[in-house]
Amino acid sequence: MTIRQISVFIDDKAGSLVKVLDVLKEGGHQILTSTLADSPEFAIYRVLCTDAERAFKSLKAAGFNVLLPDVLALAVADEPGSAASAIRILSDAGISIRYMYSFRLANKGILVIRTDQTDRAKEVIILNKLQAVSESELSAMIKA
Repeated sequence: MTIRQISVFIDDKAGSLVKVLDVLKEGGHQILTSTLADSPEFAIYRVLCTDAERAFKSLKAAGFNVLLPDVLALAVADEPGSAASAIRILSDAGISIRYMYSFRLANKGILVIRTDQTDRAKEVIILNKLQAVSESELSAMIKA
């Protein structure tokens, strides 16, 4: 039910992101979505790729400080309020969202979520019949 996300820690200065993107390009890694967040000391570039493990290895080999954390992905209807409804279900269950980003794919809204209680979130997703999306399902949606 979880998917692997690449988290790359980069210097918060011009050119740092280009170096990451060049490694991904040279390795032929397809980016599904990404987000960049800054902090006082560095930036975190979070990426979903079609083959996270292979992209992780490419970035690691290039010397980047990179992690491969598990996150949850939910597919919601592509209509106003769908994301709010899904997040409300998690919130009502006492689950905090550490971060979230979203994108549109195959006429669905895709929410990528990191929570403070992944196992509990999985239970809530199943009990409430939310549509979790796997890595292979995301890849298939791209090809559709």
